[in-house]
Amino acid sequence: MENKKKSEFNKVLGAWDILVIAFGAMIGWGWVVSSGSWIQTGGVIGAALGFVVGGIMVFFVGLTYAELTAAMPQCGGEHVFSHRAMGPIGSFICTWAIILGYVSVACFEACALPTIITYIYPDFLKGYLYTVAGFDIYASWLAVAVIMAVFITWINILGVKTAAILQTILTVVIAAVGILLIAASAINGSSANLSGQMFNDANGIFGSIFKVALITPFFFIGFDVIPQAAEEINVDLKKIGKILILSIVMAVLFYSLVVLAVGYMMSPADIIASEEGSGLVTADAMAKAFNSSIMAKVLIIGGMCGIVTSWNSFLMGGSRAMYSMAESYMIPKMFGKLHPKYKTPVNALFLVGALTVLAPFAGRKMLVWIVDAGNFGCCLAYCLVSVSFLILRKKEPDMERPYKVKHYLFVGVMAVLMSGFMVVCYMVPASGSALVWQEWLMAGGWCVLGVIFFAISKWKYKEKFGILINIISDEDALALQASDSAIGEALDKAIDEAIALALKNRGVAL
Repeated sequence: MENKKKSEFNKVLGAWDILVIAFGAMIGWGWVVSSGSWIQTGGVIGAALGFVVGGIMVFFVGLTYAELTAAMPQCGGEHVFSHRAMGPIGSFICTWAIILGYVSVACFEACALPTIITYIYPDFLKGYLYTVAGFDIYASWLAVAVIMAVFITWINILGVKTAAILQTILTVVIAAVGILLIAASAINGSSANLSGQMFNDANGIFGSIFKVALITPFFFIGFDVIPQAAEEINVDLKKIGKILILSIVMAVLFYSLVVLAVGYMMSPADIIASEEGSGLVTADAMAKAFNSSIMAKVLIIGGMCGIVTSWNSFLMGGSRAMYSMAESYMIPKMFGKLHPKYKTPVNALFLVGALTVLAPFAGRKMLVWIVDAGNFGCCLAYCLVSVSFLILRKKEPDMERPYKVKHYLFVGVMAVLMSGFMVVCYMVPASGSALVWQEWLMAGGWCVLGVIFFAISKWKYKEKFGILINIISDEDALALQASDSAIGEALDKAIDEAIALALKNRGVAL
């Protein structure tokens, strides 16, 4: 079953807005806390090249998203792509999986932010409450998490443009801090620090690159937020696809240059000492580059901005994915309500926002499990979108594609293989990225919840379940309105003529 309507969203996002939304989603806190482990795994050059290889893997998936988003610029992104290709069931699985990814990351960031404050102000933790899975929860820690969750939810309800302004400010801070680190390292660092850590000798050159490449795709999750907000983008359709690809390239460069900067500034002994100390190798590299402990805190603040940009983007993406499912009667219709003034999916935002408020009460360890399960969901959705890309090239070859990928078969197959590879990595114990039993329990629980929603919505909405609402352009809407008006006038005229003829036949003078 299919229907059409004019978009109810405000088209307010420009090219810069969607670039910072996607880039900000991909640059979180990992570059601050994980650079030391990346270097120890692959070496400085090996880790940097690993991010390039991992970026290429994600690049193929990004190309499929770029074409599909430009061809179907509609809220929900994955929901629409997979529905057009595989129907309601395939669409439900794909969209439900991506929502798990978005919601889990948003919930995790609610815990990450107050945790980082403790790095800057160790005395911040006050009012011990309880312990969950070995993680101590304090009243001050909870207060910051809850207040920030309410604030970001409120910002998103006020409108996507407001959220984009916040994203722009924070992304500029991240970029400035990153550039400071890279520039200071280039000036004050030494090539002697690379000695003994260009590659991990135990893994060899190719092994060093591969081991890092294996984990990097999970740091690029977030570019897919762009198609979620497609109806709110006021940019040439061909340009949307290019910006999506640009955001991935920027993220690859950022991660690679940060790794090189840290390795050029820190010797192997420095990195080991930092890992055993604060664990914030990137911050310690910044402090050494400027010979100032204050600059370490400046970099940590940049990392905090990365947390908020990811949080902001995934809240935006999760709420719009829920909205699209509600529009198709796959989940309760109430989640398809838009705010009368701000034109944001207010009920979906309330739900995701409420989860981010409650999440910190579960403790950070539990949310690490949730976010790993969520990453699995994102990778599964990537695989289904890549499959949809290939199906639609065969099923609808004449579909208008403003951004058309060349050599689609090669790109599509590579995207399926790369995203499928990421899914397998989460499932195979020997991969080093496999989910633990607690994470499988959470992923399984989400699947069960999805089955319940599916069954209830199928029973409640009957033939409406799985309806695909296609958005028509303003020009098409005006043409349709003019056509309906012309049909109405012709129908009225025909009725008047029929009445006149009937009366004439009865001998009634007009």
